[in-house]
Amino acid sequence: MEMKKRINLELRNRAPEEVTELVLDNCLCVNGEIEGLNDTFKKLEFLSMANVELSSLARLPSLNKLRKLELSDNIISGGLEVLAEKCPNLTYLNLSGNKIKDLSTVEALMEMKMMKMKRKMKLVHLKDLRKRRKRKRMMMMKTKRAQIWEREKRKWASPT
Repeated sequence: MEMKKRINLELRNRAPEEVTELVLDNCLCVNGEIEGLNDTFKKLEFLSMANVELSSLARLPSLNKLRKLELSDNIISGGLEVLAEKCPNLTYLNLSGNKIKDLSTVEALMEMKMMKMKRKMKLVHLKDLRKRRKRKRMMMMKTKRAQIWEREKRKWASPT
């Protein structure tokens, strides 16, 4: 079955804007390129195109919410820099069983990963900062309560 037909079948009377997962495994793509997938799949988070004889990602649409991409058992040998541009939130990528021979092919993905790590580090830093501020406030409150308690104890203990 061709990729376009498979996409229509997988939609199951839903609009492309509503689909979050799309599995196109074992269908055929014409000329080794993606067909039928376009920018209307705005909520797509998981896409699987395993064993579809895919050789190029040039026609991959912008999928901003895509987090998981399964591309195993294809004939992809390069052009992975498209992923950094078209799928900025990608966290899982399976390229096993492809024709990638050189590590230089994966360099674009490493840059994307480093950018994500920097963003995560900033978030972690802010999170830790918030925790420290909260702990500091709690310590100040405990100290204030202890001071009040000491004053009260002195009042009760002093003979008047």
